[in-house]
Amino acid sequence: MTKKELRQKYQALRNALSTAEIDQLSLQLANRSLEMPIWNYTNYHIFLTIEEKKEINTEYLLHILAGKDKNIVISKSDFTDGTMTHYLLTDNTRIQKNAYNIPEPVGGIQISDQQIDVVFIPLLAFDNLGHRVGYGKGFYDRFLLNCKPETVKVGLSLFDNEESINDTVDTDIPLDYCITPHTIYAF
Repeated sequence: MTKKELRQKYQALRNALSTAEIDQLSLQLANRSLEMPIWNYTNYHIFLTIEEKKEINTEYLLHILAGKDKNIVISKSDFTDGTMTHYLLTDNTRIQKNAYNIPEPVGGIQISDQQIDVVFIPLLAFDNLGHRVGYGKGFYDRFLLNCKPETVKVGLSLFDNEESINDTVDTDIPLDYCITPHTIYAF
Protein backbone atom coordinates (compact mmCIF):
# COMPACT_ATOMS: atom_id res chain seq x y z
CA MET A 1 0.00 0.00 0.00
CA THR A 2 1.04 3.61 -0.50
CA LYS A 3 1.57 6.10 2.33
CA LYS A 4 -1.67 7.87 1.40
CA GLU A 5 -3.65 4.60 1.52
CA LEU A 6 -2.03 3.63 4.83
CA ARG A 7 -2.80 7.05 6.34
CA GLN A 8 -6.46 6.64 5.45
CA LYS A 9 -6.61 3.03 6.70
CA TYR A 10 -4.92 3.68 10.05
CA GLN A 11 -6.68 6.98 10.76
CA ALA A 12 -9.97 5.10 10.28
CA LEU A 13 -8.77 2.27 12.57
CA ARG A 14 -7.77 4.79 15.23
CA ASN A 15 -11.05 6.66 14.93
CA ALA A 16 -12.90 3.41 15.61
CA LEU A 17 -11.19 3.08 19.02
CA SER A 18 -12.74 4.46 22.18
CA THR A 19 -10.72 6.55 24.63
CA ALA A 20 -10.79 3.60 27.06
CA GLU A 21 -9.40 1.25 24.38
CA ILE A 22 -6.63 3.72 23.50
CA ASP A 23 -5.71 4.04 27.19
CA GLN A 24 -5.60 0.26 27.65
CA LEU A 25 -3.48 -0.27 24.51
CA SER A 26 -1.20 2.63 25.52
CA LEU A 27 -0.65 1.10 28.97
CA GLN A 28 0.18 -2.28 27.39
CA LEU A 29 2.60 -0.56 25.01
CA ALA A 30 4.32 1.29 27.88
CA ASN A 31 4.68 -1.94 29.85
CA ARG A 32 6.09 -3.66 26.75
CA SER A 33 8.70 -0.89 26.43
CA LEU A 34 10.26 -2.04 29.71
CA GLU A 35 11.48 -5.18 27.89
CA MET A 36 13.61 -3.11 25.50
CA PRO A 37 17.39 -2.54 25.70
CA ILE A 38 17.02 1.26 25.68
CA TRP A 39 17.08 2.26 29.34
CA ASN A 40 20.82 3.01 29.79
CA TYR A 41 20.67 6.42 28.13
CA THR A 42 20.09 9.91 29.52
CA ASN A 43 18.04 12.07 27.11
CA TYR A 44 14.71 10.72 25.83
CA HIS A 45 12.60 12.64 23.33
CA ILE A 46 8.88 11.92 23.43
CA PHE A 47 5.81 13.46 21.84
CA LEU A 48 2.84 14.68 23.82
CA THR A 49 -0.44 13.10 22.77
CA ILE A 50 -2.74 14.86 20.32
CA GLU A 51 -6.00 13.57 21.78
CA GLU A 52 -8.06 14.84 18.83
CA LYS A 53 -6.08 12.51 16.52
CA LYS A 54 -6.58 9.57 18.90
CA GLU A 55 -2.82 9.12 19.30
CA ILE A 56 -1.19 6.79 21.78
CA ASN A 57 -1.47 8.16 25.31
CA THR A 58 2.19 8.85 26.11
CA GLU A 59 1.39 9.68 29.74
CA TYR A 60 2.31 6.10 30.72
CA LEU A 61 5.73 6.32 29.05
CA LEU A 62 6.27 9.73 30.64
CA HIS A 63 5.71 8.12 34.07
CA ILE A 64 8.23 5.39 33.26
CA LEU A 65 10.82 7.95 32.11
CA ALA A 66 10.28 10.07 35.21
CA GLY A 67 10.45 6.98 37.44
CA LYS A 68 13.77 6.04 35.86
CA ASP A 69 14.99 9.62 36.45
CA LYS A 70 15.61 10.26 32.73
CA ASN A 71 15.83 13.66 31.07
CA ILE A 72 12.58 14.04 29.13
CA VAL A 73 12.67 16.19 26.01
CA ILE A 74 9.59 17.51 24.19
CA SER A 75 9.27 19.66 21.08
CA LYS A 76 7.69 22.72 19.64
CA SER A 77 6.89 22.59 15.90
CA ASP A 78 7.53 25.43 13.48
CA PHE A 79 5.11 25.03 10.58
CA THR A 80 6.78 27.78 8.54
CA ASP A 81 9.99 25.76 8.00
CA GLY A 82 9.00 22.24 9.15
CA THR A 83 11.47 22.11 12.04
CA MET A 84 11.16 21.30 15.71
CA THR A 85 12.84 22.96 18.68
CA HIS A 86 13.38 20.74 21.71
CA TYR A 87 13.01 21.58 25.38
CA LEU A 88 13.70 19.79 28.63
CA LEU A 89 10.44 18.88 30.37
CA THR A 90 10.60 20.07 33.97
CA ASP A 91 8.10 20.67 36.76
CA ASN A 92 8.01 24.31 35.66
CA THR A 93 7.35 23.64 31.96
CA ARG A 94 4.11 25.20 30.82
CA ILE A 95 2.30 23.25 28.08
CA GLN A 96 -0.06 24.89 25.61
CA LYS A 97 -1.83 23.52 22.53
CA ASN A 98 -0.89 25.15 19.21
CA ALA A 99 -3.30 25.86 16.33
CA TYR A 100 -3.11 22.17 15.31
CA ASN A 101 -3.96 20.94 18.84
CA ILE A 102 -0.37 19.78 19.42
CA PRO A 103 0.58 20.18 23.10
CA GLU A 104 3.87 22.10 23.17
CA PRO A 105 6.18 23.68 25.74
CA VAL A 106 6.08 27.43 26.16
CA GLY A 107 9.82 28.13 26.36
CA GLY A 108 12.24 26.45 28.72
CA ILE A 109 15.68 24.90 28.58
CA GLN A 110 16.56 24.19 24.97
CA ILE A 111 18.17 20.83 24.02
CA SER A 112 19.97 20.27 20.71
CA ASP A 113 19.19 17.37 18.34
CA GLN A 114 22.70 16.03 18.98
CA GLN A 115 22.05 15.65 22.72
CA ILE A 116 19.11 13.27 22.27
CA ASP A 117 19.83 9.56 22.83
CA VAL A 118 16.41 7.94 22.22
CA VAL A 119 13.46 9.27 20.21
CA PHE A 120 9.94 7.89 20.64
CA ILE A 121 8.24 8.55 17.30
CA PRO A 122 4.52 8.91 16.59
CA LEU A 123 3.28 7.12 13.49
CA LEU A 124 0.20 5.81 11.76
CA ALA A 125 1.74 2.67 10.21
CA PHE A 126 5.07 0.90 9.75
CA ASP A 127 6.42 -2.00 7.70
CA ASN A 128 8.76 -4.99 8.05
CA LEU A 129 11.81 -2.85 7.23
CA GLY A 130 11.11 -0.15 9.82
CA HIS A 131 9.76 2.38 7.35
CA ARG A 132 6.96 4.46 8.83
CA VAL A 133 4.04 6.57 7.80
CA GLY A 134 3.29 9.71 9.78
CA TYR A 135 1.08 12.65 8.96
CA GLY A 136 3.18 13.53 5.91
CA LYS A 137 4.77 16.84 6.93
CA GLY A 138 8.32 15.43 7.35
CA PHE A 139 8.96 16.94 10.79
CA TYR A 140 10.47 13.75 12.22
CA ASP A 141 12.59 12.95 9.14
CA ARG A 142 14.17 16.42 9.30
CA PHE A 143 14.65 16.11 13.06
CA LEU A 144 16.16 12.59 12.92
CA LEU A 145 18.53 13.64 10.14
CA ASN A 146 20.10 16.12 12.58
CA CYS A 147 20.44 13.63 15.43
CA LYS A 148 23.70 11.76 16.04
CA PRO A 149 23.91 8.48 14.03
CA GLU A 150 23.63 6.30 17.16
CA THR A 151 20.37 7.92 18.35
CA VAL A 152 17.87 5.08 18.89
CA LYS A 153 14.65 5.56 16.91
CA VAL A 154 11.61 3.87 18.48
CA GLY A 155 8.20 3.99 16.80
CA LEU A 156 5.04 3.72 18.87
CA SER A 157 2.05 2.07 17.23
CA LEU A 158 -1.35 0.89 18.41
CA PHE A 159 -1.37 -1.60 15.51
CA ASP A 160 0.91 -4.28 14.10
CA ASN A 161 3.11 -3.92 11.03
CA GLU A 162 2.25 -3.86 7.34
CA GLU A 163 4.22 -6.05 4.94
CA SER A 164 5.64 -3.06 3.07
CA ILE A 165 5.14 0.60 2.25
CA ASN A 166 5.30 0.93 -1.54
CA ASP A 167 6.39 4.54 -1.93
CA THR A 168 9.25 5.14 0.50
CA VAL A 169 11.93 7.62 -0.54
CA ASP A 170 15.60 8.10 0.36
CA THR A 171 14.80 10.88 2.83
CA ASP A 172 12.58 8.57 4.90
CA ILE A 173 14.54 7.61 8.00
CA PRO A 174 13.69 4.08 9.20
CA LEU A 175 13.10 3.02 12.79
CA ASP A 176 15.42 0.88 14.90
CA TYR A 177 12.45 -0.53 16.84
CA CYS A 178 8.69 -0.26 16.95
CA ILE A 179 6.63 -1.04 20.04
CA THR A 180 3.03 -2.13 19.82
CA PRO A 181 0.80 -3.26 22.70
CA HIS A 182 1.62 -6.90 21.86
CA THR A 183 5.08 -6.97 20.21
CA ILE A 184 8.45 -5.31 19.94
CA TYR A 185 9.79 -5.16 16.38
CA ALA A 186 13.54 -4.76 15.85
CA PHE A 187 14.86 -3.67 12.45
